[in-house]
Amino acid sequence: MLPTAKIGPYTLPNPLIVAPMAGVTDRPFRLLCRKMGAGLAVSEMVIADSKLWHTRKSRTRLNHDGEPEPRSVQIAGGDPDMLADAARQNAEFGAQIIDINMGCPAKKVCNKAAGSALMKDERLVREILEAVVNAVDIPVTLKMRTGWDRDNRNAPVIARMAEEAGIQALAVHGRTRADKYNGDAEYDTIAEVKASVGIPVFANGDITTPEKARQVLTHTGADGLLIGRGAQGRPWIFREILHYLETGEHLSAPPLEEVEEILTGHLTELHSFYGETMGVRIARKHVGWYLQPQDDSRQFRQRFNAIDNALEQKDSIAQYFAGLRNGEVFAA
Repeated sequence: MLPTAKIGPYTLPNPLIVAPMAGVTDRPFRLLCRKMGAGLAVSEMVIADSKLWHTRKSRTRLNHDGEPEPRSVQIAGGDPDMLADAARQNAEFGAQIIDINMGCPAKKVCNKAAGSALMKDERLVREILEAVVNAVDIPVTLKMRTGWDRDNRNAPVIARMAEEAGIQALAVHGRTRADKYNGDAEYDTIAEVKASVGIPVFANGDITTPEKARQVLTHTGADGLLIGRGAQGRPWIFREILHYLETGEHLSAPPLEEVEEILTGHLTELHSFYGETMGVRIARKHVGWYLQPQDDSRQFRQRFNAIDNALEQKDSIAQYFAGLRNGEVFAA
């Protein structure tokens, strides 16, 4: 039985959400994951300082053309007024949900007192939440970690604060800021957050299989799941998890032909979205994730990373999959 996932006035098609990942959840990837079964895909983090939005990176992150509703945009920063202004401007650009980032442990975010570093300053957290909620008339959500470090897991406190401020839903990653991405995610704190508030809570962290998805939902009582790194190179994970949650049975892995079709389509969208020069560069990491299971020696991926032409990238992928079907072993 699937939980019903709601964010403000929006009832999502299902409770599986693509977690925002800087440099990964661009528009081509979001659209692909929605096609593969995700109920919502949150944009890459947009820095709150709109003076920096003229950069190529920010312009592409603000592009939501053709995306299905609701469109959720994540903003990051440490200044309440600046975040409120960013929320207003993103709403004018077509965002239908604003997500505040208090989950990113990266130094370049934390050194600016943003992301999960904010969890150390609960008074500032309250000011930010109230400022952003009051700035827009669309739902505001919050993504956070379980706390600053393992001795300071204050997510339940911030969750109650968020509900009081008018936040419509929470996503909690099962690690502290100090953990970064090390060790295993823990879900007891997420369960505690869920028990502390009446708004929807989404669990995040290490959800890479259908069994793990069901286990986390059962353990936490969460209203849904955010899936991030588990979808890199495996956008079909959403339909696999959905099928398992609905039937208790495993969906067959996609055949090679379908993997090739999905990957080739993804390359086409990246080349089109970014232009050939940037598209070719960005495609390399995605191809690396897709082919990790088949290319143990990394030989093909090393060759692929030297290609700087869009057509050549596609030809190379076609040859690679033709070789897999013929049982060939690729050498450098």
